[in-house]
Amino acid sequence: MEFLQGGRENKIARVANTVHRPAGPWTESVHALLRHVRAVGFTAVPEPLGFDDAGNEIVTFLAGEVCNYPLSAAAASEEALVSAAQLLRAYHEATRSFLAQNQESHTWQLPSQTPIEVICHGDYAPYNVVLNCRQAVGIIDFDTAHPGPRIWDIAYALYRWAPFHNQQNPDRLGDLETQIGRARLFCEAYGLSVAQRHNLVDMMILRLETLVNHMQTEAQKGNEAFIANLADGHHLLYLADIEYLEEKRPLILAGLQN
Repeated sequence: MEFLQGGRENKIARVANTVHRPAGPWTESVHALLRHVRAVGFTAVPEPLGFDDAGNEIVTFLAGEVCNYPLSAAAASEEALVSAAQLLRAYHEATRSFLAQNQESHTWQLPSQTPIEVICHGDYAPYNVVLNCRQAVGIIDFDTAHPGPRIWDIAYALYRWAPFHNQQNPDRLGDLETQIGRARLFCEAYGLSVAQRHNLVDMMILRLETLVNHMQTEAQKGNEAFIANLADGHHLLYLADIEYLEEKRPLILAGLQN
């Protein structure tokens, strides 16, 4: 057994070609989603295999590189950026038929957003995308999956992949011009038209505000992971990036719509 790096230290373990992860009230719905997208031909996600005796979910292991910040050369490459955008689009398309099922029977960790167009991944960042030779080949960790508009997922993906971090953020990658160029490339690879990009900055800001609120709410409930995140100042990084996005909004919008 090998413990995998991630947001829950020593709680995610690889056993042979499977991964055992803590389950939640939403896990059955996530497994139904994964089974569906695989059945319609999108196999770049883990296959759900049920639960172990301790109640952990079991999914297949996806081989490849998964990178947290600061990004490796492979994860920061344009090849990874473009293929990640294309993979997100393919995933979104595979979820559309899942929405035809009775959604009232499903439970999600995060609330649905309107209009409901796809099942958002909810945390489409380099640390949840598997790379092989700079190509995005898999998506992992669907705990935050929930119904919503595709732009809701794209906005957070842009924030993570550009990434739109202020110049004091240790995870930044280049200056504003570099960030805008990477974001525009992501939009083009996803197939997001210029007209569809008009509210991306506002959506990124709203997405981060929602994230901070969620962290604070969960911490107040006693969630140890979020208590630790707040103690480490993670929310302060997001708040600083919100200010950065607000300040640079005109320049970012102009760059995305050129």
